[in-house]
Amino acid sequence: MPRKHFRRFLPDRDAIRANRYLARLDTWGTWLHHPNLWHLNRHSVAGGFAIGLFAGLMPGPLQMLTAALIAVPLKKNLPVALLTTLYTNPFTIVPLYLLAFGYGRFLMGASNHAVKIEPFVWDWTAWIDSAQALAHWTLSLGPPLAIGLVALATTLATAGYAAVQIGWRVYVTLAWRSRARRRANRERH
Repeated sequence: MPRKHFRRFLPDRDAIRANRYLARLDTWGTWLHHPNLWHLNRHSVAGGFAIGLFAGLMPGPLQMLTAALIAVPLKKNLPVALLTTLYTNPFTIVPLYLLAFGYGRFLMGASNHAVKIEPFVWDWTAWIDSAQALAHWTLSLGPPLAIGLVALATTLATAGYAAVQIGWRVYVTLAWRSRARRRANRERH
């Protein structure tokens, strides 16, 4: 992958270790010192992407914390895992939860019973009340949502891992072939 391009956007490991909030996580040893947490290689990035997709469906502010708690012990790319959780935001969370609810109903065998569910509407003028209403709306969806969230998170993580692995391999193969063509052209001239 174009590592130089991505390195411009990723913080370096020393800057993260110097962060006063993250330094508290590192008090038990060398948790944040493993190179896979910061290096851009195929397996670490694919794992970080999958972790971010999985953790992104966690409720509310627990997404990045969940991603970090999974990525660090598994030694997968931490910045990629944290950034990937951002696919869920106030604009995408309701459609994703509705998709998870439908997926859960399908997995539970309840897909042929039509239930009318009104989508949740966020009110930016009263965001605390909206957050509470979102929590009540989510809880009212019950077991189909819980099963659907876990199933959708697992499906997204698996698909994301495979997509990064395949995409990275295709990119490397094409780069090798391009380099070989350039070398062959130089040898001819």
